[in-house]
Amino acid sequence: MARLKLRVAKGLSTALRTSEITVHTVRPAAVPTTTKAELPALAGDDEYLEAIRKRYPVRLDWTLPEVTQVYHAPLLELVREAGAIHRAYWKDPRHVQRCTLLSIKTGGCTENCKYCSQSSRYATHVTPTKQLSVEDVVEAAKRAKAGGSSRFCMGAAWRELGRKGKAFDDILEMVRRINAEGLEVCATLGMLTADQARRLKDAGLAAYNHNLDTSRDFYPSVVTTRTYDDRLETIANVRKAGISVCSGGILGLGEAHADRAAMLHTFATLPGGHPESLPVNALVAVQGTPLEDSTPVSALDMTRVIATARILLPTTVVRLSAGRLEFDRSDQALMLLAGANSIFNGDKLLTTPNPDLHHDDALFDALGIHGLKPTLRPQTLNATLDA
Repeated sequence: MARLKLRVAKGLSTALRTSEITVHTVRPAAVPTTTKAELPALAGDDEYLEAIRKRYPVRLDWTLPEVTQVYHAPLLELVREAGAIHRAYWKDPRHVQRCTLLSIKTGGCTENCKYCSQSSRYATHVTPTKQLSVEDVVEAAKRAKAGGSSRFCMGAAWRELGRKGKAFDDILEMVRRINAEGLEVCATLGMLTADQARRLKDAGLAAYNHNLDTSRDFYPSVVTTRTYDDRLETIANVRKAGISVCSGGILGLGEAHADRAAMLHTFATLPGGHPESLPVNALVAVQGTPLEDSTPVSALDMTRVIATARILLPTTVVRLSAGRLEFDRSDQALMLLAGANSIFNGDKLLTTPNPDLHHDDALFDALGIHGLKPTLRPQTLNATLDA
């Protein structure tokens, strides 16, 4: 213990009077650089959380000017508000879902999406393959679960499911068997009819991914073989079948900030309600595609989109998806702080590289966040993540 004498000013006149006081100081014990100790926080204050929910209710009537105003808010203010909303609407914001995405049929797609390595129109590193067997896919799902994933998504490089009878029957069997493993099952198979969506639902499919990619106005600059309304129709078919909608976008396609705001406005006003989950992807520029020389999107731009999405879509799972290898731990920590609550596991997302399992284990440990067990989350005002 040390004794320290301070001279304390009394009054603000030029002839300040002073007196001496004695302060006892105690040298603290050494503190570890990291700790998992629980800290009291406003996040545990029910009155505070209810005030946040009242200030930011779930809305389907956002106007584009309102969305644009939110999007262009000062970034730190945006992150602060988004973080508060995340804590108000989710049981524990430290819970982050880990998902695995497997390409079950790679390459040979007839679409002309300018960003895609799997298009048959471009000379890329991708070699077209046949659809994987049911057993191979089920084994991959088991490995994903063992690695901490609670959602398993299957992707096929098709424009549409169409009349792929045997291939579709196999996919339905994959869904049934992976569902039996206790995983949420998601698929992304191109455009779907209402009947195909119903059959996937009957097999146990939890979610269907069909991204909008970008804004309606910018979309023709990226894809011309499928319309924006084609994508919205598939989303409508999925929703009618009772399957959760997973739909997001890609940043770095050459779009303007106005396009990003417009895309988020579309999701915030989607007929039937907000998507259950929204993947936010950073373009991974692939040699041989028209966008091979694109400028990488910045971590701050990714954070801005994630924070805006969290404010507009309080009960939606915001997934930090493709392009994570471009961002270091600090970048990803900021994105999670801004409201992202899901990542994709595995060393590959379809055909693009992704951080490996051990890298993500280390990230979770460093940030004090936890994986999430499989659970279907009803889209309600008080949506929660169950541990």
